[in-house]
Amino acid sequence: MASTVPFSPAKVQMLQATNCHGHAPFGSCFAVPRTGPRPRSVAVRVSSEQEAAAAVRAPSGRSIEECEADAVAGRFPAPAAFVRPKAPDGTPEIRPLDMPKRPRRNRRSPALRAAFQETTISPANLVLPLFIHEGEEDAPIGAMPGCFRLGWQHGLLDEVYKARDVGVNSFVLFPKVPDALKSPTGVEAYNDNGLVPRTIRLLKDKFPDIIVYTDVALDPYSSDGHDGIVREDGVILNDETVYQLCKQAVSQARAGADVVSPSDMMDGRVGAIRSALDAEGFNDVSIMSYTAKYASSFYGPFREALDSNPRFGDKKTYQMNPANYREALLETAADEAEGADILLVILLLIIQCCITKGNSCVCCSIIMVPL
Repeated sequence: MASTVPFSPAKVQMLQATNCHGHAPFGSCFAVPRTGPRPRSVAVRVSSEQEAAAAVRAPSGRSIEECEADAVAGRFPAPAAFVRPKAPDGTPEIRPLDMPKRPRRNRRSPALRAAFQETTISPANLVLPLFIHEGEEDAPIGAMPGCFRLGWQHGLLDEVYKARDVGVNSFVLFPKVPDALKSPTGVEAYNDNGLVPRTIRLLKDKFPDIIVYTDVALDPYSSDGHDGIVREDGVILNDETVYQLCKQAVSQARAGADVVSPSDMMDGRVGAIRSALDAEGFNDVSIMSYTAKYASSFYGPFREALDSNPRFGDKKTYQMNPANYREALLETAADEAEGADILLVILLLIIQCCITKGNSCVCCSIIMVPL
């Protein structure tokens, strides 16, 4: 459909309305022509908005010098008339809210939204869990179809190589410890020649630039399957467990771990681990705390992968009640105050993760929050 676009060299002033009287709503602008004879308008017939824009941009044939002379003399081309888009009929005319800050300003176009996006998810943001065991062959995990316990000297290196090929550079280790090495106090957790320290040294030797996370907890090493030392009446001892966790974290740092991750939910363990690491000279080793870890049946497949199911009872005296969000905030504040560098929040969701080709993992969804 053809349209008519008027062009006029008349100068206009844009005057801000100061009240809501008359026909214009508050905050609107009026186009007021200057006094003097009205110049003749020129109409151009165009068939589309694109052609109209091209007509506006078409050169007039004047030289750069002539255009500059007009600008010096104050003879400026007329700007396009401002037209405010119309609201639908029946929209009330109101006085705009007195709001100095309007967050929607930064969302009004795709370009603005992209410019102010705070988080961009890429493979570099992901941490790939690696389940390892003492065997040479990879062993399938029944509760996690497509996932395997990796032989620490063979399948492990292949998996890391494939992950790096798609941009994943961070890995967290979860061991399946032989039953013969488990004990009520989990002493194997801080054996410098144990499965996890050996694996860390191997990975750092083959891939020096990767980030290695470790799990700090006693359940893979405990003959009771709990995250802490169990008293004869079934009570999980807190402070005695924290003492063991500190030795475990130092052993992992000594092997070359970049980030130690206490997942036990014992009170005070973040501050104690930070002090233990600093005392041994590992000031640069980070702590990622499992800050809000809930007692959930969704951990079933994970515990099967590590063969770490509790031999009796449950973990509700140290893992959180999913119904308590205020308690999660208290845990978060405590871990931050004690020196956690990253907070990891476990969500009660099941997701399907496909990090490397042909390998998937069903696990709990997580959010990592750097501090």
